[in-house]
Amino acid sequence: MTNPRITPETAAKASRHWPLISALTAFGLVAALALVIVYREANKPFGFEVEWMGEIVEHRGQPWTALAMVFNSIGGGILAIAVIPVVIIVALLLFRRPWAAVYYSSATILTTVLVQVVKYLVHRPRPTEILVATDPGSFPSGHSANAAVMAATLAIIFPRVWVWVLGSIYTIGMMLSRTYLGAHWISDTVGGLLIGIGVAIMLWAPLATRLHRESELAHPPIWQRLPGT
Repeated sequence: MTNPRITPETAAKASRHWPLISALTAFGLVAALALVIVYREANKPFGFEVEWMGEIVEHRGQPWTALAMVFNSIGGGILAIAVIPVVIIVALLLFRRPWAAVYYSSATILTTVLVQVVKYLVHRPRPTEILVATDPGSFPSGHSANAAVMAATLAIIFPRVWVWVLGSIYTIGMMLSRTYLGAHWISDTVGGLLIGIGVAIMLWAPLATRLHRESELAHPPIWQRLPGT
């Protein structure tokens, strides 16, 4: 008996099983965390979250408050919903990356929808120490989810170390700023992070081949750009 021939296409499909498994794992963790929060009657934060919030409130002050407010403006409202996504989509189209634009926009929209659905189902009250006006749902953090999905999708589209580093710093900064402003408990930001990353890798799996080919066309290997080749 001979083994069936493994084609590059088959290998590529097999290699993309891990993103789907990873995405399902992330969503499973969000569901488990949501169930625990609901079981605790939604308005009872974990002990470590209460301690963290107490430390934050005690040490609030400039310039950290100003920096947190910047993150608040960038990660929510009209900037996060329309301005920044439109700028990124236009930039991707100018870089001749239409599939990347489809991927980024789809991930952003799906993340926003999932966040709102989970907020409605869990209906967790926000901390009382909140410094900003926002919607009533605390779990998960929409700002954290938006930051995570943007960082993850751009890092997948442009696989460079500096993109991953900047994206990680931005996402962590957004998560910290949400607890600093009293807008969310730590578990809210973790839930948002998991949703954003889960959506990014879930939608990447079926588009991986198109995104890779598109990247090669936009930026061919150096040997294809040499004279006489």
